[in-house]
Amino acid sequence: MLRTLHLRDFVIVDQAELHFDAGFTVFSGETGAGKSILIDALSLILGARSDARFVREGCKRTDISGLFKAPESLAQWLEEQSLESDQNELVLRRVIDQQGRSKAYINGIPATLAQLKELGEHLVDIHGQHAHQSLLQPSSQRALLDNQGGHNALVQEVQQHWQGWQAAKRQLTRALEQADKLNEERDRLEWQASELERLDLQENEWETLTTEHHRLAHAQSLLENANRALEALDDDEQGARHFLNTAAHQIEHMLRHDETVRSLYETLESARIAAAETVSDLNAYLDRIDLDPERLAQAEQRMSAIFELARKFRIEPENIPAFQADIEQKLQEASANADISHLQHDVEKHYQQYLKAAKALSKVRAKAAQTMSQQVTEAMQTLAMNGGRFEISLNVGSESAHGLETVEFLVSGHTGATPRPLAKVASGGELARISLALSVIASQAARVPTLIFDEVDSGVGGAVAEVVGQLLKSLGTQHQVLCVTHLPQVAAYGHHHYRVSKKVVQNTTKSKIELLATADRVDEVARMLGGLEITDTTIRHAKEMLAR
Repeated sequence: MLRTLHLRDFVIVDQAELHFDAGFTVFSGETGAGKSILIDALSLILGARSDARFVREGCKRTDISGLFKAPESLAQWLEEQSLESDQNELVLRRVIDQQGRSKAYINGIPATLAQLKELGEHLVDIHGQHAHQSLLQPSSQRALLDNQGGHNALVQEVQQHWQGWQAAKRQLTRALEQADKLNEERDRLEWQASELERLDLQENEWETLTTEHHRLAHAQSLLENANRALEALDDDEQGARHFLNTAAHQIEHMLRHDETVRSLYETLESARIAAAETVSDLNAYLDRIDLDPERLAQAEQRMSAIFELARKFRIEPENIPAFQADIEQKLQEASANADISHLQHDVEKHYQQYLKAAKALSKVRAKAAQTMSQQVTEAMQTLAMNGGRFEISLNVGSESAHGLETVEFLVSGHTGATPRPLAKVASGGELARISLALSVIASQAARVPTLIFDEVDSGVGGAVAEVVGQLLKSLGTQHQVLCVTHLPQVAAYGHHHYRVSKKVVQNTTKSKIELLATADRVDEVARMLGGLEITDTTIRHAKEMLAR
C-alpha cells in the first residue's frame, strides 16, 4: 500500500508531501491544475522513462520518493536483492536532472529501472484515461483476456514454440533452396577432412618432431661437447673432480685442529657429489645419443609432409590440429543441413510442440472468455446499458505466435440485439463504460495492493457516474484505490479527497495539493457541480451527495 508521496520541483509542483490511507481516495481540480501529475510521478518511481520536461522550470533537478508498505509477496525478492527493510517498508526514489538523466534508489540503495519496474508489478496497477481507446485494438483485447485469465506463462510458451518452429522451417527452406551449394560445400569439407586423416597427425606430434629433428641434426656437435665436458670433470690429473678431491683432503686435515672450517668442508663435499653425479649423467647421455642419419631422414620426410599440407591449407603446422577440429565441426553442420529428412523431422517436432501448447491455450482462453463475458455483461446492467450483452468471440484463425484463434470483443447495447464488434457499434460513452467495467473486473482479481484510475470515468455522467463511484468505493474495501476524476458523483463516494489547484506567483505557475476536510469537500463538490458559479442550490446538492 502507498503511504506517502513526496514531490520536489516536479513540473509545476515546488514541494508536496501527500499521505495516503486505505480505502478510496479521489483527486479533483480544474482542468490543467495538475491532477494527472500525480500519476506521472508514481509512474516514474515505478520505472517509467525519464524526461527533462518533468523538472520544474528554473530548477536543477526533480526529486520524487514514495513510501510503500511492502507486501509479503516481495519479501523473498527483496532479500535476494539485499533490499529488505526492518520496518517492512519500501522507499522508492527517482532523481531527474535538466538533461533528463535519472538515478533510482530502493531503500536508499542505487537501483536499476528494471528493478523498479519489477517492484511496480507487485505494488501498483494503473488504469489510464485512454484505456478505452486501446480496447478497439485486437492485440489489446487479446492481452486483456490473457491477463484476466492468468495464463500469461502459457502465452509465452506458445510464443517460444512458435519461434522454434519458424526457425526450423527457415533452415529447411534454406537447405532446399541451396541444396547444390550445400552439397558442394560438404564435398569440399570432406576432401579437406580426408587429406587431414591421411596425414594422421598425432597429438603434440609436431612439437615432438621438431625437438627430435633439432637434436638429430646437431648430434655430432652434442657428442663433442659432452665428451669435452666429461674430460674437464673426470680427467685423472687435470679434471675438476681431481682438484675437488685434493681440496677436500686438505680441509679434512684442518678439521683436526679447527672445527670452524667444517662448513667449508661440507660445501666441498656437496660439490664433489654434484660433480660425480654430473659425470654419471654425462656418461648416460653419451650412451643415448647417437649419430642416426636414417632417423634424421625420416624426421625430415615427416616434417616435409606436414609442411606441405600446412601450405596447402594456408596455415601454420602447429595450427593443423585446431584446423582439423574446425573442419570436422563444419562437416557435421553441413551434413545436418543437407539432411533434408532430418530437417523435415525437426520441423514436425517443433510444430507438434507448438500445437500442443496452442491447444492448451485455446482451452483456457475459452473458459476465461465465458467467465469474463458474464462478468462484463452483469456490470453493464448497472452502467445504464440495461439489456446489453458483452461477448468474447474466439475465432479460428491462422496459426500465429499468439495461438490458434483471434480474440474479438462483441457488444450489444440493448435487449434482443445481436452482439457485434466493439469498434463498430459502441459509442464513445458506451465504450468508456465498458472499459470501466473491464478495469474494475480486472482489478478485483488483481493481487497488487494499490489501484489507480486516471479519469477512466471520462464519457459518463448522471446516474451512471454515481454507479461508477459506488463501484470504485466498493473496490476500495479490497484494495487501496486512487482515482483522478472530474465527476462530482464519483468524488462524493471517496473516503478521502484531495484537491489540486494552481496559482501564479511572481509569473510562475505553481500547483497546490491539499487534503480536504468535510467543509472544504462540500465546496469542492459544489464547484464540480456548478463550475465557476457556486450557488446555495449547488451547496445543498453537494451536501446531499456527501451525506449518502
